[in-house]
Amino acid sequence: MRSANDGTPTIERKRCEGGMNIWYATRDGQSKKIAEQVAHHLVNRGIPTVALDLMERNDPAAGVEPGGPVVAILALRYGHHLPEGIRFLKALANTPDAPPLFLASVNLTARKAGKDGADSNVYLRKLIAHLGLKPVLATAFAGRLDYPRYKPFDRFMIRLIMRMTGGPTDPSTIVEYTDWAKVEAFAAAIAAFRPDGEHASADGGNSSPAAGG
Repeated sequence: MRSANDGTPTIERKRCEGGMNIWYATRDGQSKKIAEQVAHHLVNRGIPTVALDLMERNDPAAGVEPGGPVVAILALRYGHHLPEGIRFLKALANTPDAPPLFLASVNLTARKAGKDGADSNVYLRKLIAHLGLKPVLATAFAGRLDYPRYKPFDRFMIRLIMRMTGGPTDPSTIVEYTDWAKVEAFAAAIAAFRPDGEHASADGGNSSPAAGG
């Protein structure tokens, strides 16, 4: 993988014959779970697909197929998307002929009604604006709250955030907020994508760039 003048990696595309990669960045496993579910739905639609952890890939851009869509599912940590996800998106943004991007942010803000779109989810909106992205489809999935699993510092910080945003603070709370029907709709939109610009949105209709599902 080459580097741009500012040190940001740029894409060197290598064809992934007959298949698709779902790239994810995770710390607590929920983004991985979502990515694997998207892959499952795509496989059921006849598209060979694998979910790949960006943290474990030295050269993730090598799996980007020319002309094919790129799918990135990225977790949030303390108000920021994980660094390996940011590096990957910067690599895509630095590509002269950037591939079509399907982008999902995984954050607890998306648990609230109307806070799951590219315009309504502040973290997703900032991510798109900061990197100058033009995704075919962008959406936010609500993640999982699992206090018993967190380390003490993480538990303290997340409880503080939940207190500020009106969420549960009981340290025994375990809640999976992810809307799996919406995850399936996201996969359906990917499967329906055509390079000519016609594609289905996550709710079954047509979608414009950076639309939330």
